[in-house]
Amino acid sequence: MKSISFDKINITDGFWKARQDLNSSTTINAVWNRFSDTGRVKAFEFKWKEGDDCKPHIFWDSDIAKWIESAAYIIHKKPDKELESKIEWLIDRIEENQHPDGYFNLYFTLCEPGKRFTDRTCHELYCLGHLIEAAVAYYNATGKDRFINILCKYLELVEKVFVKENSATFVTPGHEEIELALFKLYNCTGNERWLDLAMFFLDMRGTIPHDQSLYEGTHPKYSQSHLPVREQFEAEGHCVRACYLYSAMAYAALVKKDEKLKVACEKIFDDIINKKMYITGGLGSTHKGEAFTVAYDLPNETAYAETCAAISLAFFAQRMFNLTGDSKYADAIERVMYNGIISGISLDGISFFYVNPLEINLINHTRHACVTNGDPLPITQRKEVFDCSCCPPNLTRFIASVGDYILAENDDAVFVNQFVSSEYEENGKKISIKTEYPSQGTVEIKSTFDKAVAVRIPCWCSRFTATESYTQKDGYIYFDKGISDIVIIFDISPVINLSNPLVWENSGKCAVTSGPVVYCAEGIDNGDLRGLFIKRNPSFTVEYSNEYKANIIKISAVRYKDSGQLYRASKYEKEDTELKLIPYFAFANRGESDMKVWINLE
Repeated sequence: MKSISFDKINITDGFWKARQDLNSSTTINAVWNRFSDTGRVKAFEFKWKEGDDCKPHIFWDSDIAKWIESAAYIIHKKPDKELESKIEWLIDRIEENQHPDGYFNLYFTLCEPGKRFTDRTCHELYCLGHLIEAAVAYYNATGKDRFINILCKYLELVEKVFVKENSATFVTPGHEEIELALFKLYNCTGNERWLDLAMFFLDMRGTIPHDQSLYEGTHPKYSQSHLPVREQFEAEGHCVRACYLYSAMAYAALVKKDEKLKVACEKIFDDIINKKMYITGGLGSTHKGEAFTVAYDLPNETAYAETCAAISLAFFAQRMFNLTGDSKYADAIERVMYNGIISGISLDGISFFYVNPLEINLINHTRHACVTNGDPLPITQRKEVFDCSCCPPNLTRFIASVGDYILAENDDAVFVNQFVSSEYEENGKKISIKTEYPSQGTVEIKSTFDKAVAVRIPCWCSRFTATESYTQKDGYIYFDKGISDIVIIFDISPVINLSNPLVWENSGKCAVTSGPVVYCAEGIDNGDLRGLFIKRNPSFTVEYSNEYKANIIKISAVRYKDSGQLYRASKYEKEDTELKLIPYFAFANRGESDMKVWINLE
C-alpha cells in the first residue's frame, strides 16, 4: 500500500482548507516571530558568547528545522518568496558554520565545543534528524540540493563516529528522530547508505548496556532502550520518543520485509489504542517523563497528552497503514487529527498548547494558595511560545502536509482514507472529493481512475448509505472500476460513549462524539459542571458554528441542586436543563473556564 503524498493532492475547500490557509497566512509567521524574539533565529549567526542573553538550548536546531520543513511544505503548494528567502538565509548560516568534518550543532558549537557526541541526553542526533527532514522537504519543494548535501556531509561523520569507529560515548540517541529522518532521506536520494545507517540505529537500540541509562531516576524503558526493538511489544516511556521510534520500525518492516518488526509494531499499536490512548487520540498519562504509564491509567485533569505525541501517533499510524493496509490505522489518524492534534493550536492560529488535558477545574489552580508547590496542572490558556517549543512548528508542518493522509493506492484500488474536499490527478486520471465533513456526513466522490474506489467506513459509524452498489471488506466499501460518481452519507448523529470500566476515573461518566469529533462542556456556557448529569437517553440539537467550522451540540441534562449541606441521606433535588457542548479542539479559546470531556451520566 502506498499513501499519496500531499504535494500531489490539492485541498480545495472545507475544514482543512481553512486550517491550511490560516497556517500559511498567520501561524507560520507567528512561530517565526516568536522564535526571533526568543533568540532561536539569531543563534544561527553563531555570535552568542557566555554571558549573553538567550543562551542556545540543546533542541533549538530542531525547533528551527521543523519551521523550515513547514515553510517548505507551504511553498511546495504555493511559492512564497519571503518564506524561501528566510530558509535560504538559514541554510547560508548552517553552511558557513558547519565544521570542516561536517558537524553542525548550535549548542555544542557555541556552549560546549569539546563535548560533542558525549551525552546521550543532549539531542544531537534528534536535531540532525529534524534538519534532514527539513532538507528533504525543501529539496522536494524547490529542487535545490544544497541543504541535503550539507547534511549528507554531517551524516558521513555520524557514520564514521557511530558505525565505523564506535568512538562516541553512546551508540543510540536518547531521543529518537534520526531513524525516521534517514528513511525519508533514503526515499529522496535512493542511497542505501542512509537506509543502512537507519537500520544500524534501530538494530542497536536495547542491546547496549551503557545506552540503557539516560536521565537520573529513569528506567531504560523511558528511552525505549530496555529491549531490542523486535522484542518490544508494549508502548513504554516518553511518548514522542516512542512513537518516532515505532514509526521508523514500521517503515523498516515494510522496506526490509521484516516480519518480526511488523509483529512488534502491531502489538505496540494495539497496546496504545486499546489501553493507553485518550478518546481524543492524546498520548501520555503523566507529566513525569511525558510518558505512557500502565494500562487504563488515563487521568483527565492531569493528562499530559502532548501535542507532539498526538502528531507522532499519526506518523506511526500512517506507516502502519502503508505496511498493512488495515483501516484501523486510518481510523486512529482520523481520531487524532480532529481532536488531540488541533486542540494544540488556538482558533486564531497564534498560540499553542504543549499539554492537552481532558478536564480543567479552575479551583484546583488556586486550592494550594497556602503553599508554593501544589499539584502539577496543565495551563488553562494557550501560549505563543514555550521554553521547550517543539509543538508549535510540529503543528505547522502537520497542517501544511495533512494531505498525506487523504488517499492511498495499490494495484487494484484507490483508497479514500480521510474525508477532505480535495483533488488528485495523475496521468490524465482524476479523483475528487467534495464534503462538508466533519459537520456533515455526506461525501461525494468522482473518479476516472481505471481502478476500484475503496472508501473507509469509520470505526465510529454504525449506519451509512451509498448511491452505488458495493462490496465490503476489511473496513472498506469497494466500488468497481467504471463507477465514476459515488455519494456516501455517514450518520454523524451524536453518540454517547462509555469507557472501559478499568478506566476508573471515567466511572459513571460519558463522552459525546459526533462523527470523528469529540465534544466537551465549558463552564463559560454551562456554569458549574460538577452538578450536571447527561440523561440516559438524551435528546440532541445540532447547530453549525462558523467560528469552529464544525457543529455545536445541545444535549438534554439534569442539574442537581445544592442543598447547602455537605452530606445528606435523601436524594438531591434536580431540574431539567440543557448542556451546550463544543468541539474539544476549540476549548480554551474564550478565556479561562472549567472544562470536561467526560461528563456525569445520570
